[in-house]
Amino acid sequence: MRVQSNPPLHLTYCLNVHPGETWEENFAAVRDQALRIKQLVGRPGPFGLGLRLSWTAAQTLAVPARLDAFRAFCRANDLYVFTINGFPYGRFHGGPVKTNVYRPDWRQRERLDYTNLLTDLLAALLPEGVRGTISTVPGSYKPWITTRADVQSLVANIADAAAHAADTLASTGKSIAIALEPEPDCLIENTHETIHFFTGPLREWGIAHLRAQRGMSAEAAEATLARHVGVCFDTVHMAVAFEDLADSLDRLSAAGVPVSKIHLGAALGVRDGADAPAALRNFCEDVYLHQTRRQSPDGSEQAFADLPEALAAPVPPDACWRVHFHVPLFFEGSGDLRSTQSLLTPRFAQLVAAGATEQVEMETYTYGVLPPDLATGDLAESIAREYRWVLSHLLGGRQPELT
Repeated sequence: MRVQSNPPLHLTYCLNVHPGETWEENFAAVRDQALRIKQLVGRPGPFGLGLRLSWTAAQTLAVPARLDAFRAFCRANDLYVFTINGFPYGRFHGGPVKTNVYRPDWRQRERLDYTNLLTDLLAALLPEGVRGTISTVPGSYKPWITTRADVQSLVANIADAAAHAADTLASTGKSIAIALEPEPDCLIENTHETIHFFTGPLREWGIAHLRAQRGMSAEAAEATLARHVGVCFDTVHMAVAFEDLADSLDRLSAAGVPVSKIHLGAALGVRDGADAPAALRNFCEDVYLHQTRRQSPDGSEQAFADLPEALAAPVPPDACWRVHFHVPLFFEGSGDLRSTQSLLTPRFAQLVAAGATEQVEMETYTYGVLPPDLATGDLAESIAREYRWVLSHLLGGRQPELT
């Protein structure tokens, strides 16, 4: 939904919360779940969709008859698509995902082809005058990157994706940004590494690649990257990195790094003085990777690739825990558990409303793996509750606009 026009701001939830790897399953989620959520939210005006399409689903939707039918369905039900989650290439539910979520990474042609296809689909679905975004892997999983050539190869593919988006803009008038999503233990983990990547390797090697392979001038190459490559700022990931979210947005803006989309969510933590291993043990599960950070009072940190590793390690006294486990935005805490909802401060909300981004996408995809004592019941009602929380607590009670 459009919650303001000047500066533009669109709000949605990410449909990656709904299981399904085929287009038929994805469409069923829109028809059966998104429309019900729209009704439960009960706000007037067009309802935005944040699609999640696997490579398989994207290929199916690209068939002209199916794409035409989906556009007609959206028109008939007052829906519009402005963003796609292009992070998971393959399966995202129903079995172990873990580090496979980063495969293929940006070194591989499959990731480029997949993202270009999503660009084509989004251009066909975007309303006039609305910028589109595709969130994606932040380069690669950091342990896989061992050489300078690894970084150069992934930069070249990202630059080629930006060039494809520029060609799409020229042919359709639809502007789309590839939004790299910093995440713990990835090539780009935090604000510092994001700024370094955008002002260093992406700028230097990306411009050189577009000049050599596309015949662009240095100025045109730089403009292509600036317009069509940005950041998907995930508040869960940044919370796990112990960042001040408002400060991070300020730093990205000062460095000239565009925030194309904000993934809005709350990470998991524990109450000060609690028995953290006991409180967190039920959050160990076999599907997703739950990178964990512990910060001591002196500021030193310990990093763990997954929650079970953190629970097995000796616990320093008075450590603050942050776990990459998305909990509902309306969840402040229960017993010894806490969320990072408090990091979504009035200052952060002010920056969002002032134009730090044009898109906010709620991304609590873990409802299906929440422990029983934290399960929230009906999924559609829970997501509608997140909408209400965001509209009242973060966006100051703004009413969605009718246009």
